[in-house]
Amino acid sequence: MTDVLTPVLTDNWDQERSWTLASYAARGGYRTLDKAFAMTPDAVIDAVKESGLRGRGGAGFPTGMKWGFIPQDNPRPKYLVVNADESEPGTCKDIPLMMASPHTLVEGVIISSYAIRANKAFIYIRGEVLHVIRRVQRAVQEAYDAGHLGTNIHGSGYDLDIVVHAGAGAYICGEETALLEGLEGRRGQPRLRPPFPAVAGLYASPTVINNVESIASVPSIIANGHAWFASMGTEKSKGVGIFSLSGHVKRPGQYEAPLGITLRTLIDLAGGIRDGHELKFWTPGGSSTPLLTAEHLDVPLDFEGVGAAGSMLGTRALQIFDDTTCVVRATLRWTEFYKHESCGKCTPCREGTWWLVQVLAALEKGQGTEADLDLLLDQCDNILGRSFCALADGATSPVASSIQFFRDEYVAHLTHGGCPFDPAAATLFATAGAQV
Repeated sequence: MTDVLTPVLTDNWDQERSWTLASYAARGGYRTLDKAFAMTPDAVIDAVKESGLRGRGGAGFPTGMKWGFIPQDNPRPKYLVVNADESEPGTCKDIPLMMASPHTLVEGVIISSYAIRANKAFIYIRGEVLHVIRRVQRAVQEAYDAGHLGTNIHGSGYDLDIVVHAGAGAYICGEETALLEGLEGRRGQPRLRPPFPAVAGLYASPTVINNVESIASVPSIIANGHAWFASMGTEKSKGVGIFSLSGHVKRPGQYEAPLGITLRTLIDLAGGIRDGHELKFWTPGGSSTPLLTAEHLDVPLDFEGVGAAGSMLGTRALQIFDDTTCVVRATLRWTEFYKHESCGKCTPCREGTWWLVQVLAALEKGQGTEADLDLLLDQCDNILGRSFCALADGATSPVASSIQFFRDEYVAHLTHGGCPFDPAAATLFATAGAQV
């Protein structure tokens, strides 16, 4: 069973002090820089295009194609910005990667910046994870001291500086234009597009914004060749990815495997669902993706397979919930998060998420009528596709999908006069009186 796991980004996580330059260099770290510098920048972009690498931040846009959008005839500086503002509920892959092997990211930043002809790069990290910020800062300093950053890197004539920037902790800054606003010192709010960041991004200059995992994948593609990466995964979803399993499995954690693996296989690798219980529902890509159920256990976890099932692969944040969980309470908690994190710039999100919480909170207490379910769906219809960015769209996903699959459970709250589930039973760790 374990031969389906394909450690690439996670290959060195079990090494002693894997986050240090000495440990990373002992396994060939930074040797790929010389191979990349021997190629033209366009050849590096072409290699990433041919590999089929798609953005690992959720959208799945082809990475090499995004790099190719940078107008090289623009006289302004070019910038690379790494989106490390990981804050989607359930998502837990970029932070472990930066903790276990920050030099993988730094080497990826150097090669990617070289490809787009950028001489300055920024790693934007969520402000609450101070331990991660310090670890990446130290890795960048080690890279400078070893001559992997700065002027004339490895005698190539290429110069690059990296800035590690701590964000203020706003979920909205995971949206790329809101991230740019925060990076420039303003309140994190999405920008109107066009112009797109590739034309006028950071400081109104051509900018590439990529997720941590996307950039960290680049060194292995250059080192092993685009055909090697493209040989894994599925026809349209190439390569490997880190799948984060959390919730009601025996061994939660990060599992790196080719795209297209199924949840059934991943749950087996994670030791199965808690004894005596069955899978009830799960998220394929974090809380902003529509819920799926046990009938979707064999859906290929790639962009096309999950999309055909009515959801999105997103960040591959697989939150697993067994039959002890109240789907209404879970949906309410997620929706409260989106209401809290709305930047308030547009009415559908600012007002819509507030109203979703009001109706859900009443239903969770057994108040209201069955007509309120249709009211919720109507609210979702008035939010979806009408907001300034995708935050509000994501907020509607658990609401609409939970009603689709578990309408009877919503009704049961009304007939029961409140939640029929014991909250203690759903906790990961046994508490007094809990039946787990």
